[in-house]
Parts: sequence; structure tokens; C-alpha cells
Amino acid sequence: MIHAEPKDLPIPQIHGYLLGGVQPRPIALVSTVSKEGVNNLSPFSFYNAFGANPPTVAFSASRRGSDATFKDTYNNLIEMKECVVQAVTHAIIEQINLASAKFAADVDEFRISGLTPIDSDIVAPKRVEESPFQMECKLRQMIPLGDGRGSGNLAICEVVKFHIADDIFRAGIIYPDFIDLVGRNGGAFYTRASGDAVFELNKPDKGNCIGFERLPAFMKESHVYSGNNLGRFALTEKLPTDEEAAGFIESFRQPKDKKESKQKFFRALRRQDYESMLRTALALGDQGHLNIKILLERTAKCALENGNTESAWNTAVFAGSL
Repeated sequence: MIHAEPKDLPIPQIHGYLLGGVQPRPIALVSTVSKEGVNNLSPFSFYNAFGANPPTVAFSASRRGSDATFKDTYNNLIEMKECVVQAVTHAIIEQINLASAKFAADVDEFRISGLTPIDSDIVAPKRVEESPFQMECKLRQMIPLGDGRGSGNLAICEVVKFHIADDIFRAGIIYPDFIDLVGRNGGAFYTRASGDAVFELNKPDKGNCIGFERLPAFMKESHVYSGNNLGRFALTEKLPTDEEAAGFIESFRQPKDKKESKQKFFRALRRQDYESMLRTALALGDQGHLNIKILLERTAKCALENGNTESAWNTAVFAGSL
């Protein structure tokens, strides 16, 4: 591993480490207006939400890395105390990339990017019509984090009005595929937060899960289960007993004279057919196969990764009893 203290590194290298190691980051598309009435539009990826009562978002309008001067967004916020923070979606990412370029203070980035300014209801800065999620905000506090090149300035903003497209909801939540957000990575990389990139995790139920510590030793010593597998196993509230696992397994046993092959097991694995894997593994065990425990653990892993925790647990406990 690389071991380094920031005081020993050049600022661009520190910046690169942060961008590459803290990723993907949500992007705030921030619109402000100067006291002369010039619109400004700029994306910021040092950004997130920090509470719902009051609804609070924050982003860093950092000093320029070249000469430590303040950017237009910072100056406008200090003068006007208002902004609009918009979500960055895949449909407009190229236009937002245009707005990220360094322009003079009298340049309207709405015109540069081709994005459409529309009036806000409470604050003076314009909203971006093309973004499906817009937040009118008041600046509550600007916290300087340094006074040199690349130093951050944490703009803490209270949301005073939401504007959200109604077609990005499913079952009462903003659905990832519908809003199709883009996150920022290091270098020139971005992440599209939809489609196959999105997955779900079951939350621990009121702290009643058994946790990693109470997993059986044979599971933690296995070379088949990954750390993620063990984490999911540890979400359960109660382990099946050896008797319960044996009863479950018996329902999958085939006649003792049923002949199977490892090739059939691995064909089932490729199909992610964990029930066929279990039947075949048990038959192979009856035939005296030496690696029956590993085959059963692979079956439990497949069941777990396909959402059948009950089958996974029973198979894993039975494998551990061998």
C-alpha cells in the first residue's frame, strides 16, 4: 500500500487521491446569479445531503487550484445568499460538462451549455428546466476550509422548495432507472447510477440480526463464501438447527441408485439453478464424491446470491455438519 501524509504530497496528487478514492460522488448542478444579474451555472462533485429537518445540502465551492482565487459560484453566494441545486442526469451530462469550463464572470453558462433557465418561486437564481430534481436553497453558512490553492469552502444550504418531476417515482420513491443520475469519479470517469449498476440490499431488522460474530466457525473458515456472502448470512435473526437443515435437505434427496456427474452440477451452476445443484450434489455424495462439502457450499452460495436465504442457510448448515 501507499502510505503518505498530505503535508508531504503536492496538492494535485492529494486532489487526485481524493477524486479516485472517494467515488462515485453525486454532482450538484448549482445555479446562482450575480448582483449585476448575470446567471451562473456550474457542477460540483464535493456534494451531498446532510439532514431532513431542516432539509440541508452542502457542496464545496473550492478555490481555484491554479491561483487560489474564488470561483463565480462562491462570489455570488456570498453576495446573494441564494442558489438552486439540481440533479445531474445522463440525458444532460454533456451539456453540464460544457458548463464546467472556466469562463469570465460576465458569461452566462446557460447560454454556453444550451440548458434552459426557468424562474424559481422563492430565490432569484434560475432553475434548470431539463433537470427532473431541483432544490431552491438559501445559504445558511459558508465555512472556509483553507486559504490556499484548492482549498474548500463548504456552502451549507437550506432547501426552501423542491421541484420534482412526478414521472421519476415508483411506489413512492425516486426510482434510480427513472432519474438516471450520473456520479463523478477520478480522472475523466463518470458513473451512470441506473440499470445493472444499481442493486438492492435488505436492511438489518431493528438490530435483531445475528451479526458476523455469531456465524458458525465452519462458515467463516470456508474458502467458498466471500465476505459479502457472510455479511448477508449474518443478517438473519435465527440459525436453522441441524435437524431443521437435515429435514430440508431430505426433500431434495434422490434415490440412492441415481447416478449423477460433476458436469451436470456445473451446468446447473452456470444456469444459477441451485435446486438442481443441490440434488446433484447430494447424489454425488451418495456416490462417495470426496468434495461434497465444497459442492454444497457452492450451492448455498448460489442460493444466497439469488435471494433464497432459507435454502442457502439450510444447505450451509448441512454442509457444515459433514
